[in-house]
This record gives sequence, C-alpha cells and structure tokens, in this order.
Amino acid sequence: MIRFGTLGAAAITPRALIAPCADEPRVFVYAIAARDRKRAEAFAQYAGIRHVLDDYQQVIENPKVTAIYNPLPIHLHHEWTVKALRAGKHVLCEKSFSSNAIEAQDMANVAAETGLVLMEAFHYRYHPLFIRAKQIYDSGVLGAIREIRAVFDIPMIDPTNIRMTYHTGGGATMDIGCYPISWARHITGEEPIEVTARAEEGPPHVDVMLAATLKFPSGIVAHASGDMRATAKFKAELEVTGDAGTMLVVNPLLPQSGHQIRVTTPAGATVETLDRRATFGYQLDAFVGAIENGEALLTGADDAVKQMRVIDRCYRAAGLPLRGDPDVDR
Repeated sequence: MIRFGTLGAAAITPRALIAPCADEPRVFVYAIAARDRKRAEAFAQYAGIRHVLDDYQQVIENPKVTAIYNPLPIHLHHEWTVKALRAGKHVLCEKSFSSNAIEAQDMANVAAETGLVLMEAFHYRYHPLFIRAKQIYDSGVLGAIREIRAVFDIPMIDPTNIRMTYHTGGGATMDIGCYPISWARHITGEEPIEVTARAEEGPPHVDVMLAATLKFPSGIVAHASGDMRATAKFKAELEVTGDAGTMLVVNPLLPQSGHQIRVTTPAGATVETLDRRATFGYQLDAFVGAIENGEALLTGADDAVKQMRVIDRCYRAAGLPLRGDPDVDR
C-alpha cells in the first residue's frame, strides 16, 4: 500500500488526491496536518482521513506514511519537498514546482540522491486527450509545424488571494500561465532557444497577465499566455498550425469537463473526443507506476527543472523579478 500524507488542506486536494485515491485500492490518504489544526480536523472528517497530526514535520516523519502530497503555497514547495525526500518519502508536488529554477534543481538533485519518486502535478499530461493530440502532432498530418498558440485565461477577482502576493510565489504565470508553457514544451518535445515576453503588473512584482513568445530549435514559434485579470474570460486552448492543416485542442486542462480535438486539413475536418475520466486519476496511476514499477514520468523532476527555467526566462524577458528573490522589497 502507498499511504499518503498531505500537507495542508488546500482547495485542490479533494480533486487532485482524495477522489483519485478513493478509486485506487492500492493507495489511501493516511494523515494530514495544517497550520490550523481545527481546519485539518474538519478536512479529515470530510475526506475520511483517520490521522490528524500537529504539523507538517510530523506528517513527513510518520513511519506509516510512504508518500507526500505537497499542495502548499509555491514558496513552500522547495522546503517541504526536500524535507519529505530526506525523510524517505516519495513526493507528488503541485505546480508550479518551485519558486525558481535554482530551487527546482535542488529538489531534483535530492530526489536523485535518495532514489525517490518526485513528480510535478501537471495532471493534464497523462490524460488520453493530450496523448492523442501529441500523436496527431507527431503523425505529420499537419505538415511542417509553423506556429502554436496556447492560452489559459481565468479571472481572479479577489485581491487578497495568495496568487496576488509576490512572496508566496504569486503571479499569473506561476498559477495558470505555466500550463500553456508546459503544453507548448510537451507538444513540441523541445525547449525554447529564444524567449520574449510582456506582462501587466497588478500588485507589486505580480503579473496578472503575461504573454510569452517561445522560439524552438525547429523554428516553431509558440505564443503562450495566461491572464487572470478581472476582465478575463475563461479560455483553455492549444492550437497548432502547420503548412498542411491545423489542430485545435479545446480544454486540454480539464478534459473531464468537456473537450474536443478539431483537425482541419485539405481533406476535410474531423472532431474527436476521448475519455472523460479525470486527469487526476491518470496522474495518480503514473505516480503509482513510478513507485511500484520504476515507470518513467512525463513530468518528473528533470522536466520540472526545464519548466522552471522557461518560467524564469519569461519573467526576466518581461522585466519582472524571479519568484523567490530575497532582495525584492516586501
């Protein structure tokens, strides 16, 4: 059995961990701790978690716990992921993986030293929708790929939300724009050689919108953007344009809520839909497979380092400080 300890009572936890574990007989959530014990107790009662511990340290040191789910604010990902790995626990860490690439590399180094599984929770990557989109991309049916457009927009209307605070790792790119960047990286299988970006700043140093242009070694240009301004309208799309056709992936983020792959070529247009099973279930499958069978992860620690390097380059290109910079004024 894989026994999870979860750190905090984050809003994503029921979808990302509790529900998938309920459908997986080899995995269950064994323990929880939060900054507020009463909140942890309430969450445990709701989720059926039997053990409420006093703090995060007790969770990672508990001998019954074999894996840690880390959905803490981004500025705490590095600290508690490293502590969990050092305590002998596998870690499923929420995105964005860390505050910056230096932290990400340290996390990856510790995972390599300990021989433990460390996975970034880009759940979309394990769903049949994105796997099928990648197959179409690689098939050549679209011809030579010229351009990619990747967009994730969702309004954020609460100015007190943690995503609006620089020192907790806030910003549109850290929270939502990381997905379009990841979509572009994974659909191409390449890392950008040139990055330009423009951003709109809300609270000090916090991007409420960032649009990046990524040029890849193959010559493909990707436009990746995330917008959490109050005026934003929900959109999650990945569009690939080649000299022989186009592919539009509607809702690669959460295909369980509805999705399509639309391919248009001179031969005509097709529309595909795939599995409506939740992305988080596929993600858990991959995590379990890595632990039990040594299966390779599509969003393992090495990929997470590459992802954070691109995010850092986007911030630099937009004239904003990297997340986690101690010299930024508080």
